[in-house]
Amino acid sequence: MEAFLVSVSAITLGEIGDKTQLLALVLAARFKRPLPIVAGIVVAVVANHLLAGYAGHLLGARLSPDIGRWILGLSLLAVALWTLKPDTIDEGAEPTNGYGVFVSTCIAFFLAEMGDKTQIVTVLLAARFNDLLAVVAGTTLGMLIADLPAVFIGHQMADRLPLRFIRFGAAALFAVLGVVTLAGL
Repeated sequence: MEAFLVSVSAITLGEIGDKTQLLALVLAARFKRPLPIVAGIVVAVVANHLLAGYAGHLLGARLSPDIGRWILGLSLLAVALWTLKPDTIDEGAEPTNGYGVFVSTCIAFFLAEMGDKTQIVTVLLAARFNDLLAVVAGTTLGMLIADLPAVFIGHQMADRLPLRFIRFGAAALFAVLGVVTLAGL
């Protein structure tokens, strides 16, 4: 039970203001289909955290903190650059059915979680506790507690969100986080 409770708490707090919370908001504003987005988040997070938990279970404390810091820092800088590139999908080409929104959300969330602090925390928690399922269940619930409100807020405010401003703000945030991570702060 300790592994589950620590995992829920750590991830819920760590996810507040995280890029995947922003991603949930943007997906909801863009697609205006909250249920397939929620389902996509659940599937992507479970898959990602199962992989992270299993890696933590296998690696334990073998991963050098310096290597992890460089991987994370460079990944954040890459995401910052990628975020600056505006979407080129035409309005009519966006997924209109739940299946396309679900698949888009699964892919986006799975990739956004790669190298993310919540994925790293999942690896560390799985290395710390010898209860993979409790850790994955806890980290997944923590993500949902933090991200699901963003989906419903984004859905309700879709027409009022300045997506261009959000994109530039998110890129700047990722760049700052990447530099801070590489500097070891």
